[in-house]
Amino acid sequence: MRIFVFLSLSFIVLSSCKTESKKEIKTERIKFTKEGELTISSVEKDSILASFQIEIAETEYETQTGLMYRDSMEEDQGMLFVFDDVAMHSFYMKNTEIPLDIIYIDENLKIASFQKNAKPFDETGLSSGVPIQYVLEINAGLSDKLGLSVGDSISYNKL
Repeated sequence: MRIFVFLSLSFIVLSSCKTESKKEIKTERIKFTKEGELTISSVEKDSILASFQIEIAETEYETQTGLMYRDSMEEDQGMLFVFDDVAMHSFYMKNTEIPLDIIYIDENLKIASFQKNAKPFDETGLSSGVPIQYVLEINAGLSDKLGLSVGDSISYNKL
């Protein structure tokens, strides 16, 4: 008798779990927090091409999350990723809603390569193509609009 009651109660509990509708997991929007300033200079023209307010991603969590869960970014804002090593790095756009230009920067703070107009939510790996130590993410189209080129240099400071 006890076994039957236990099995009956187990069936009720299990069947009630299956009938519940799935609940959407909500993630809180992340707001921009200015952590530094970054300037991009043209080597050829000896001039400043752009200045950005930046967030700085240095921890493993920050570099994995990046600009995920944001629906916009101002034109003068970006995110700088700082790696401990000089290596090939690859980025993807999982959970990233805004199209981005991904600028790969070497250990000498020179632009080494670009991934322009990275598509939102695309999980395809976007490789630096060459060993780098920094990455700057800005709104898509800005690198062309500003005339950025491989060899241009960056400087940044933390607040």
